[in-house]
Formats: sequence, structure tokens, C-alpha cells
Amino acid sequence: MSKSAAELVFQNASIVHPTGVEVGDVAIAAGLIVGVGSGLTGKKIIDATGLHLSSGFVDLHTHLREPGKEEAETIETGSRAAALGGYTAVIAMPNTDPSQDCVAVVNFVRQKATEVGLCEVVPSACITVGRRGEQLVPFAALHEAGVRIFTDDGNGVQDPLIMRRALEYSRDLDIVLAQHCEVSRLTEGAVMHEGECCSALGVPGWPSIAEELMVHRDIELVRLTGAPMHFLHLSTAGSVELVRRAKADGLPVTAEVTPHHLALTDDLLVGFDSVFKVNPPLRTSADIEALKDGVVDGTIDAIATDHAPHAAHTKDVPIDSAPPGMLGLETALGVVNTALDISVVRLVELLSWNPARIAGIQDRHGRPIAVGEVANISVWSSTATWNVSRNEMASKSKNTPYHGMKIRGKVKYTVFNGELVVDNERAVR
Repeated sequence: MSKSAAELVFQNASIVHPTGVEVGDVAIAAGLIVGVGSGLTGKKIIDATGLHLSSGFVDLHTHLREPGKEEAETIETGSRAAALGGYTAVIAMPNTDPSQDCVAVVNFVRQKATEVGLCEVVPSACITVGRRGEQLVPFAALHEAGVRIFTDDGNGVQDPLIMRRALEYSRDLDIVLAQHCEVSRLTEGAVMHEGECCSALGVPGWPSIAEELMVHRDIELVRLTGAPMHFLHLSTAGSVELVRRAKADGLPVTAEVTPHHLALTDDLLVGFDSVFKVNPPLRTSADIEALKDGVVDGTIDAIATDHAPHAAHTKDVPIDSAPPGMLGLETALGVVNTALDISVVRLVELLSWNPARIAGIQDRHGRPIAVGEVANISVWSSTATWNVSRNEMASKSKNTPYHGMKIRGKVKYTVFNGELVVDNERAVR
């Protein structure tokens, strides 16, 4: 294909490779990258001077709510929010209604996404039927249907025997279990982190040990079974240290942290605003520093949004009755880029390369920017600042904790399978 036959060309972009950043042009045609170099031309040319061009972001932890909870989000609106955030793939969590615990529901999610999605929606599946922690799902059938990640997210698998058996199945099938680390008996009635702020407000607290006990238990189950484990949304200094030690022992564990656990502290709940209620809860500044250290030294493998939309009427209630969760897809780059002092290479590793590998979709996402690769690309500014407004969210819900905040880092263009789905900060459909 000649250089001039390209459908889309980004010129003068700062291309992010694992080895560093180089300035050049990237040409796209027929869904693929067809040129990387200089002086490339095509039908549509975008001047990307001063912008970073990388493989598209991959979110390991997205709640799209459909089927069953479409008043909060749909696959269409959630994928639009994802595209605006630079994501070309998201892993859809299984706590839908009905739950993604069977092939029929998984296939529904995947098919609906092919019809309306602005990014790839990769369904996960439950570990136990209905996420009730009692009976394992049909792992083999779901794996045959293309599921790579299994999780009861929203609930931790409380029974250690059930978790052991699940790990043994996962080892034999080459799948990954993703654990929501929470000993639920220790968090009953809790609305925020157990600490000074909680005591001052006189509300039930959520102790760090509730997370850390399960992290410890499952690390030991990984040691016993040899099966891989991915830890969802770590939030405490103790959890980071446990994972650090497990990795030093050579255990096959990975871990993620959310943007909000890197940027927001528990004292934001002093006004009892339920927009800041989340599971696990916002922690202390000391926990944030430990999480940041874990990101820097490689203990934390990925940043995942835990995008959790809720309809306004469900959040606008007393804090003890409000559901936990907050939006994350559209603001992730800016929040992380503002909170962390890391290189753009490490940023892309956390948002794209590592999540794609953990999710098992590295054949098409998190790929090198090179000729012949599928054109799943994000183009973004690391310096542009913007004020977050809940009224401008593409998500169907508006429960962003960053409303009114200024953050640094903005996605300008997103290319999904060669299609420009976000053009100059606007979704094309």
C-alpha cells in the first residue's frame, strides 16, 4: 500500500514505545497501522504535534450495568465514556442482572457491544453462580465461550475451600481469577475507612484488615495451587506489602489500583456526600503514598478504573443507604497523570500494555505501534488541563467525585480497529 493510500495519518506525534518516545507519523488503513515514519500522507491528516500516541488503554475493571441496570449505564453509553477516556477495550464486570455466570449472558454482552460499542467490550464471568459464593460456575463452558477473567467483584469469595477449588480449575484451564478482597463479616454496616475521620463522624468504619486478611489468604492459596491470581482495587498499605512479598517469592500474582485510591482521601466524606462512598473505601494519605510506591516499584501492575455508575436517585440518599461506586473512565488519564510522577512509558504500561496482558487480549490491544498491527490507538496530551463537570460526562450517570476539580491530561483522539471514534475530544457517535 502506498503512503498516500492511508485513510488516516497522525503527523508529528510523540509515539510511546516500551523503549522510549520518538516523534513521527502513524498511518492507518483497513483497520491496521500501515506506516510509521516521517512525511506520511493520507486522506485525513491530523497534526499531533505535542501529543502522545500510544496503544489504546485497556480497563480491567468496568461496570457497564447492562443487562438489568440500564438506568445507570448501558453498553453503548459506557463504551462511549471509555472511548473518550482513550480506552479501546474494557473488561465488563459480571455483577449485572442476570449475572454473567452463564454462556448466554456473556454472549449477550459481547454481541450487544459489537452492535453499539465504541470500544471492545470483553465480558468477564462470575466465579460462583449468582456471585453468591456457594457453587462454582461452569468454568470450562465459559472458557470455551471466550472468557479469560473470572470474578465475583462486588463480593469477595468468602469460603476458602470454594476459592481453592476455583483456583485449581483456573490453573488447568489457563484462566485468571480476579479477587475482590473483602472479609465481609468485618465490613458489615461500614460506610467509610476505619480511622480518625470515621471516629470523629461517629459512623461505622471499614478496617484495612478486612482487605488484607483476604489478600493474605489468597496469596497462600496461590502458593498452594500454583494458579495465577489478580487482586482487584487494592487500597491499603498492608495489601501492597503483601503483594510485594508474594512477587518476591515468585508467585503468579498481579494487582491493580484505581485512580481514586491514588488521588482521594477518606476525609472527603466529612460532609457525608455519598459520591465519595466506594468499595473499598477511600483511605488515608499514608495508604495513598504506599500505593504510589507500589506503582513506582512495579508491585502494582495496572491502573483500573472500577467505573461504577449509579443513577442519581440511588446516590441521593443517606450515606449508609447509598450504593458504593463512582465514575472513572473519562477522567482516568487526567487523575493518574495529576497524582503520579512517572514517565509516559510507565503510564502506558499501567494503562495499556499490562492490562492487555492480564486480560489475555494482548493479540489485539496493548500492541506495539508498528506496521501490520491492529490500529487500537489513543492520542493524548499529558499537559492539557481541564475542569471536570458532571454535566459533561458521556456516562448515563453523573456520580463523578472529581466534579469541579482541575486535572492534567486529556485524550484528544481514539482509534478503535482503525476507526476514529473520538475526534478532537468528541465521540463520533
